[in-house]
Amino acid sequence: MKIYIIAVGNKMPDWIQEGFHKYIKRLPREISLHLIEVKPEKRSTGKTVEQLLLIESQRILAELPAVCKMVVLDENGHQYTTLEFSQTVKQWMLDGTPIAFIIGGADGLNLDIKRNAYKLLALSKLTLPHAMVRLLLAEQIYRAITLLQGHPYHRN
Repeated sequence: MKIYIIAVGNKMPDWIQEGFHKYIKRLPREISLHLIEVKPEKRSTGKTVEQLLLIESQRILAELPAVCKMVVLDENGHQYTTLEFSQTVKQWMLDGTPIAFIIGGADGLNLDIKRNAYKLLALSKLTLPHAMVRLLLAEQIYRAITLLQGHPYHRN
């Protein structure tokens, strides 16, 4: 299964990068997870938020694999339990279509990206730092895979 995380933002703190890569390295070989960082548009150009989000959405779309299911991270998206998320990952694995998780920048995502999403996913109802969302998402993907494999990482 191919998984992509396409995230607006770069130059993440070392601890975010280290934690993210810790979970990626633990994934089994049949799961490949790729992080694609999209450069955020500069906020000092006098452009409106809508213009900034449109530019960022064009950058996101340019990075999307030709065929994939786009899962957008959004605080208004569906919240899964860990077990529900693992079963959803199982279905995605059986389907075989690559999954692209989209993480917006400081101002969120363009509405067209959200409208065209296969699913909207909320990790929390809280607003989370975008850098931390990468780390949390990688951990949850790892947790879902370990549950499917019967690994004792997750405890009820």
